[in-house]
Formats: sequence, structure tokens, C-alpha cells
Amino acid sequence: MDNDGTNGRKFSDYCNEWLGAKKPVVKISSYCKYERIVRLHLIPFFEEWELGEISEQEINSFSMLLSYNLHLSDKSIRDILSVLSSVLRYAYKLNHSNKSLPTIHYPKLSQKETRVLSIREQNILLDYLTNDMDECKFGVFLAMITGMRIGEVCALRWADISIEEGIIYVNSSLQRVESFSPNDRGKTQLVLGKPKSVCSQRSIPLTRRGLELCRKMYPESDEYFVLTGSEHYMEPRTLQYKLKKYTDDCGLSGVHFHTLRHTFATRCVETGFEIKTLSEVLGHADVNITMRRYMHCSMEFKKKNMEKLNSLGL
Repeated sequence: MDNDGTNGRKFSDYCNEWLGAKKPVVKISSYCKYERIVRLHLIPFFEEWELGEISEQEINSFSMLLSYNLHLSDKSIRDILSVLSSVLRYAYKLNHSNKSLPTIHYPKLSQKETRVLSIREQNILLDYLTNDMDECKFGVFLAMITGMRIGEVCALRWADISIEEGIIYVNSSLQRVESFSPNDRGKTQLVLGKPKSVCSQRSIPLTRRGLELCRKMYPESDEYFVLTGSEHYMEPRTLQYKLKKYTDDCGLSGVHFHTLRHTFATRCVETGFEIKTLSEVLGHADVNITMRRYMHCSMEFKKKNMEKLNSLGL
């Protein structure tokens, strides 16, 4: 007899089992995200439904609810539908169902214009950071010359920097995530753990200028955090505030920490960086991610390349 995957169990049961299976194998930040999606969206909508009742049409209705009633962004809806898809795959596999999974239609993401510092803006900020440099300014400087993520910079200790080799070893990340403890609903916690993915654990060679400043800023203990020069870390939110002050002082607007990463990748592309190398420096698993998200050419670079057409009389 064909198994249609319908055995009378509620979808909410599968959600909770799926979370239990995920908890030991994903980062705590990922688990917190999954748990929140299940608790706030999947269970309230599908709680009393049986597995076989969830069809393409019902998922479309759920998606429309997220968009038109809750006014969630396309990115948030995609994340929720992705978790729904994972739970359904888990449930169908658990029941050895030979039915096809219901089709899920994901909203298309609009391409947002990414803020990238011009060379002039980049030099203004670099000059500001290196003038009367302290530990926090130094950390921001490192982000500008390595493309490190904010959580990776916050977690960076001097033990992760080999001055002898001229290499930064990215081994940790500091994140603020929502607590999943029933007693701490709505509260957040800081988690110092592994970076975003396996590929995010990487080695980044330092530039000559970066190595010189590392020698200058090296503290008395290599167990100190780079951003504070002490055994206490600085959380990402505080670093964002610091960067806002720095960029305000420089007269730069619309600059977030991820702007530094985009700017670094753009400069690398403009100077002829080999894309596979850039992908590894940024900690990407796939060069397509690098090409799709971070290959932004400045207007100066575009003009320089367009001038090459002059020789053709165009």
C-alpha cells in the first residue's frame, strides 16, 4: 500500500521534533532563529493541521498572510518558508512518504543598492582611524583591510594574530541572539562561538601596513581582545555605535559595519584580485556568493575602463 504520509499526527509535533534534531548540529544563533520562526509563525498557523492537509494552496495562503497581514519583508518570508520546507522534508522522510512535497513559491528579493565607500571616502576614514589610534579604531582598521564581519572582529584576540607569519586566523565570532529559554522570552544573550560557517574559519594574510600597526598595537597579553586591549570583549552593538561616531566625525553618511566588508571586496576586485582567493578571504563557501554579493565597481573604476574604448574611436 502506498504511504501518503498521513498518520494523524499534528504538524506542531513534527515542528518540535525537527527543532530537537537541529539543536545539537547547528549554531546556537541558527537554532534561536529556527525556534522563533516555529514558535511565532509555523505553529500558530498550522498547529492543529495534520501533515497530509498541508498543500501548495494552503502554503500560498500562509505566505499571503505573512505578507499582507503581518507586513513582513520578502527576506523574512523566505526565511520562514525555508524552515517550513525543512520541517516538511523531515516529516515526509520520517513517515517514509512517497508523496511529492507541496511546492513552495518563494517571494523574489529586490536587489538593494549597496553602500560602498569611494576611494576618497575610504582614505578619509583610514586617515581618521590611524590618527591617534586606540584599540577600537585599530579593530575597525583591521576590518577595512580584511573584510572581516563585525562578530568576527569583536571575537578577535591577539592570540589569533600571528605577527611572525603576518596572518589573522579567524576562529570565533561574537553574536547577540534571542534567548530560547521559556523563562527569558524576548531577552537576548551574547554568544561567543564559531564563525558563521566552516568556510568562515579561515586565514587572512595581513597587508604591510596592517602588520606594522599590529606590531605597534600589540598588548602585554595575547589573550586580550583586539578591540579593547583587555580580557573583556566589546559587543557588536557597541562597535556599531563606535563606527557611527567615527563616520559622523568624517562627514560620511549611510555607513554600516557591513559597508566596510563590501568596500574591501570592491577594492579587491578593482585591483585585480583572483576571485577564488577573494572568496576564501571573505569566508564564502562558493565563489558565486562572492560574485553575486560583493563585486561592486566604483564609478572611478567604471570610467577608467570606459576610457579604454577611446582607442577604438567610440
